[in-house]
Amino acid sequence: MKASAFDYVRAKSLPEALDLLARHGEAAKLLAGGQSLLPALNLRLSAPEILIDISHLPELRGISTTATSLRIGALTRHVELQNAALVAEHAPVLTQAIGHVAHAAIRSRGTIGGSLANADPAAELPACALALHARIVMQSPRGERVIAADDFFTGLFATALLPDEILTAVEINLAQPGDVHGFGELARRSGDYAIVGLAAQGRVQNGKLAALRLGYFSIGTKATLATKAAAILTAGGGIEAAAAALADDLEPHDDLQADAATRLHLARVLLRRVISGMMPSLKAAA
Repeated sequence: MKASAFDYVRAKSLPEALDLLARHGEAAKLLAGGQSLLPALNLRLSAPEILIDISHLPELRGISTTATSLRIGALTRHVELQNAALVAEHAPVLTQAIGHVAHAAIRSRGTIGGSLANADPAAELPACALALHARIVMQSPRGERVIAADDFFTGLFATALLPDEILTAVEINLAQPGDVHGFGELARRSGDYAIVGLAAQGRVQNGKLAALRLGYFSIGTKATLATKAAAILTAGGGIEAAAAALADDLEPHDDLQADAATRLHLARVLLRRVISGMMPSLKAAA
């Protein structure tokens, strides 16, 4: 199948892209890496009247730090994330997760902004954004808006991004002493969508886990924080108690890969593996 007919324009600046988006509204789609959009066009799951190409805008690129934050431009490609020393220092769960994203060809074109805006419930990066307590930066003709990742993902392929907004960057707090992270996913084959996956970020304080965030993906309609399981672990509870609480935290679904019961079981398997890696002293409780 081929894509339906559409117009195409390459924006030369962010203001031009915003103007085009404001003029065309929901009839327009933004083209960044195109790794999700182009297959959707060819399958006619998406049929915009115009594509606005923002892939060459320098103001949406780059990885830098401020006094408090790591800032990642929306057009930063997966492979750039994987190889960036600043990301490895301040958000190593991203470095670890990128190796699980599809295949090398996809990682060389796909962007962090595109992945977050697409909000695929089976994608790794939305769950990482939740685990890292990231902030999503958006720009519109009205100015800049920043929203917590917790509030950004609203449903199946749905976000808080408004029709005239462009996701421009992701901000993450700089790493602090004692920070720990973990990542795991279970898939039938390397490069396949995960049956279930987990991105975790926390801190070890006085021999205990603190500020723990457990971002699950490929289990439900969107990336999800397992807040009850995290609360049990930070209160000094064992892994098995936290694993039991996942029944309340998650809404597993049935599909061709696995039924809901299997997904919940695998979510518990990943919790044991990931937390044991972050906090070896908890292995005995697993």
